[in-house]
Amino acid sequence: MLKTKSLVTNAVIAALYIAISLVLEPLSFMSVQFRVPEMFNHLVIFSPRYFFGIVMGVFITNLFSPLGVYDLFFGVGHSIISLGLLILIRRSVKNVKALLVINTVIFTATMAIIALELYLALELPFWATYLTTALGEFGVMAIGAPVMYALNKSLNFNKIIEQL
Repeated sequence: MLKTKSLVTNAVIAALYIAISLVLEPLSFMSVQFRVPEMFNHLVIFSPRYFFGIVMGVFITNLFSPLGVYDLFFGVGHSIISLGLLILIRRSVKNVKALLVINTVIFTATMAIIALELYLALELPFWATYLTTALGEFGVMAIGAPVMYALNKSLNFNKIIEQL
């Protein structure tokens, strides 16, 4: 069971994810995606407890998606699968910089799930869509990695959520 402060921290992460996604809405959906709050996926490197806030942020953001239920299923599924893989990997890999790279690769590779969604929902060509969505995800995650690393130096993400 999540403690109240941990629940509030996850709610703040979800709210930030939603707010940033919706402010930058033209970049957040469809075949060319540059969803800036995807960099929050790196929080799970510091603690798996951030999983809930990120997934809830994706879920609520995708309620506003032009693809409706498709984005709820595929988008949230993409986050759960990718974050789950990272949580498993972080059990054996302890180097934060290595995990930032691994997480960027995981999220980029699993954008095939989003390309499949767009293929099924809009009949967009799978490989071209995978290329554009993967490039957008790679860009956000690659830019986000040093940002989150630097923020962790001053904020200590692990301590924030673990002490709650």
